[in-house]
Amino acid sequence: MQYSGEGFSIRVLAFDDCELINRYEKANRKHLQPWEPFRDDDYFILENARSRVQQQWESMQSGSAVFFLVIDSDGGELLGRCSYTNIVRGVFQACNLGFSLAETAQGRGLMQRALEVSNRYCFEQMGLHRIMASHMPANVRSERLLQSLGFEKEGYARAYLKIAGVWEDHVLRALINPNEA
Repeated sequence: MQYSGEGFSIRVLAFDDCELINRYEKANRKHLQPWEPFRDDDYFILENARSRVQQQWESMQSGSAVFFLVIDSDGGELLGRCSYTNIVRGVFQACNLGFSLAETAQGRGLMQRALEVSNRYCFEQMGLHRIMASHMPANVRSERLLQSLGFEKEGYARAYLKIAGVWEDHVLRALINPNEA
């Protein structure tokens, strides 16, 4: 899947995106630190980025995940990522959504447009019924973004994910395929 919008494009992760991803992770380390699992210095070594991309590529090949990159149309730099993981088929037809956006790309509605496109792809092309997402209560930007996309609050999970070394509570949200609701 490839999509071009105003100033950005969205595409599926490619096997040779290691350096692009590594630059993004290094540049946004401090910005993303409060919202992601603890990452030591080794995480940011290029060879470890290669290993992660290899694992993500294998997950896509097995059908258990799809990873999208949001790329700056002008300079080709990585602006953000959208990850649809833990894809379950059968009677569930669901996945978990994760996303991040570069600090320099904040406040332009970029992630909203990217998720509108990638969510539609997951519903229309992959046939998923439900996309689930969670956010820490303090992450107001993610809360507003998910609400604006139609994700409904379904619950509250105590000590749900270990973020920055601490088990954090999360608000649970889901978006149902509008063609099947």
